[in-house]
Amino acid sequence: MTSTDLPEQDVPRYVRLTIELIAEITDEQALKAAALAQVQEDEYLDDEERAQSVDAIEVDPSGSLAHFIDPVAMLADVPGIELASATWESAQTEFEASEEGWDEYTVE
Repeated sequence: MTSTDLPEQDVPRYVRLTIELIAEITDEQALKAAALAQVQEDEYLDDEERAQSVDAIEVDPSGSLAHFIDPVAMLADVPGIELASATWESAQTEFEASEEGWDEYTVE
């Protein structure tokens, strides 16, 4: 029996989507200010989460960028999809655009 022989409701269809992005921070202060504003306006954060977010933003610019990642928004307009789970992280990394493999993804 193949998956096409099974009734649709009996076939779980989960997809792990892995995306790797390398973003260059060109204005750390603008990023930090925007992240702090977003944290202050986030109605879903309680006081403890808000304080932790502010601390992360103050320590590392990658903490600022994490506040703009929204997997729900990425899939919101995709028909037939419901987000089951999402995790993400941001961290500083070494990057050399001339290294093999990166040139195909470089945005000019």
